[in-house]
Amino acid sequence: MQYILALDQGTTSSRAILFDHEGTIKAVAQREFEQIFPQPGWVEHNPEEIWSSQISVAVEVLSRAELRPRDIAGIGITNQRETAIVWNRQTGHPVYNAIVWQDRRTAGLCDQLKAEDREALIQQRTGLLIDSYFSASKIAWILDNVAGARQLADSGQLAFGTVDSWLMWKLTSGRLHLTDASNASRTMLYNIHTAQWDDELLRLFRIPRSMMPEVRASSEVYGEVTTTLGLGGVPIAGIAGDQQASLFGQQCCSPGLTKNTYGTGCFTLQNTGTRAVPSRNRLVTTVAWKIGDAMEYALEGSVFIGGAVVQWLRDGLGLIHTSAEIEELAASVADNGGVYFVPAFVGLGAPHWDQYARGSIFGLTRGTKAGHLARAALESIAYQVADLLAAVQSDTGTRLPELRVDGGAASNDMLMQFQADILGIPVVRPAVTETTALGAAYLAGLGVGYWRDVKEIASARNERRFEPTMASSQREALRQRWNEALARAKAWEH
Repeated sequence: MQYILALDQGTTSSRAILFDHEGTIKAVAQREFEQIFPQPGWVEHNPEEIWSSQISVAVEVLSRAELRPRDIAGIGITNQRETAIVWNRQTGHPVYNAIVWQDRRTAGLCDQLKAEDREALIQQRTGLLIDSYFSASKIAWILDNVAGARQLADSGQLAFGTVDSWLMWKLTSGRLHLTDASNASRTMLYNIHTAQWDDELLRLFRIPRSMMPEVRASSEVYGEVTTTLGLGGVPIAGIAGDQQASLFGQQCCSPGLTKNTYGTGCFTLQNTGTRAVPSRNRLVTTVAWKIGDAMEYALEGSVFIGGAVVQWLRDGLGLIHTSAEIEELAASVADNGGVYFVPAFVGLGAPHWDQYARGSIFGLTRGTKAGHLARAALESIAYQVADLLAAVQSDTGTRLPELRVDGGAASNDMLMQFQADILGIPVVRPAVTETTALGAAYLAGLGVGYWRDVKEIASARNERRFEPTMASSQREALRQRWNEALARAKAWEH
């Protein structure tokens, strides 16, 4: 019996997960890696540590399952998106640390582009808004600030990649420099209508075209692993950015189907089919995936700080020892006690896009307890997702029948019930919540013929459906107070 191996390279850890033909998990291995914060608002990773952690868990998961490379039908890669890595083609060494999607160092450059009225051009071609979240300004920063980088780039010696491209390069010993359409669409340099790198945008950011990877479909055989580290000869056959992979793993393969992933951040995507729907509400229009010649699109809203607010309560304040303890602490109080937490540690994402908002807690009194802070932190995640879904519904003109959920914080029953209550629609949690890795596995499996087509992929098994129970008057009152807190946290750094 053969399996599909998903390499899930995330923001805080690298994982490898084996799936069988039914979409059931055979084995998992995971390793965290260092988060580097050189200055306030800067976030970096060591690309070599990304690689070493990812290949080590890939080898470990085969060992745990007592499998050999010949037992693996194909490998799918899914990755933290927008994170920019630039490396030397000759040496294979990065010229600088990976600049992570959360990093805000290029906010000033983005402000300058907005002042030059570039936003309409960029949104029309890429579907994205000007923001330091995306890769383009990060690449420009590296070329402008790393000694010798500009000269090397101009002479064709540097390569850029999002994390999938870096892993592909390493897995194939530098033979393949490529990405898929879903990751390309997150760079702010890819024209989602022509399916090409956009020369005018490359000139705008002063990025040589020679740095850019080849853009391929999300499901096809790209090549085989050449490394001798325990995976040699296995075909690599699927690539998708983590949120698009999650959309595919949740089987949101028809227009209108919507999912939210509760990870470090929160990411809401709605499938819009073969139509790239422009947003009037500051969401982004992105490539969902490309299979064969068919490109499909999605509307997406991103929250920068989702589950990371729980990590902050754990590591920053020491209120809890493990992330799992948050639910019990939040349940120790009957409600939020009037406390509202806006976790804008690195600004606010969609639909607000305020680079200068900062984390704020409102409504504290002498009666406030740790439980109230915990509850307000959990509720802040649900409020931010509700803001995204309101924007999605406004853009598409359709009411959502349900929200499909996944990610680490989706296992928190209190959060999921509050999410259903504050939205007023059911929240559906699948039996396999590792839908990001599952989506990468599905794409790879389709690429090698492990599954014949999308219809053959096992239908998702739901573990629990959370029905809304809150009165609409209470829902509206809570959201009104959230909006007041949000307004006070905005533009703090201005």
